[in-house]
Amino acid sequence: MPSFHDVSFPLPLAFGASGGPVRQTEIITLTNGHEQRNAAQANSRRRYDAGVGVKSLDDIHKLIVFFEARRGQLHSFRFRDPMDYIADNEIGIGDGVATEFQLSKTYFDTAGSWKRAINKPKTGTLMIKLGAAQTTAFTADYMTGKVVFATPPANETVISAQFEFDVVVRFETDQLSASLEGFGAGGGVHVPLIEVLTNA
Repeated sequence: MPSFHDVSFPLPLAFGASGGPVRQTEIITLTNGHEQRNAAQANSRRRYDAGVGVKSLDDIHKLIVFFEARRGQLHSFRFRDPMDYIADNEIGIGDGVATEFQLSKTYFDTAGSWKRAINKPKTGTLMIKLGAAQTTAFTADYMTGKVVFATPPANETVISAQFEFDVVVRFETDQLSASLEGFGAGGGVHVPLIEVLTNA
């Protein structure tokens, strides 16, 4: 059965990866030239190519071991996005009743925003504040990103979190194809990875 393996893709390879968020937008051009645009998916989904990080024969050996242990596309795993792995923002507002809050990262500017749930924070990096005061009166589930307070945060208290996080991904291929000639030039291996969304 497919499952999540709580192991990290080799960091030296991850930090050489390229990629980022992908969205699906349906665009219909009307006869008058105007467009109708609709989001085909509510959330973005990240894709990466980790082959650029493979620089040596030792790297390809590490990659093969990791690929075989995940059985290709079967099992998902942690991946450190080299361009987006730190969050420092509001995760909720206290109401005097709720004790559980989901870690998240909000992307925003003056025209819009999008809130992304974070399910795999990195152990040992989580700092929580209630208003301006840091607190340790909580427990965190590092497999779901849920934070549970011992006492409900007071009404209208801003709850913020600072942490590092990983993305849950799987290989997007059941075959690794490598060429020694391409090592050092980033062209020797194609290693496509795709984000596994919650319940996907």
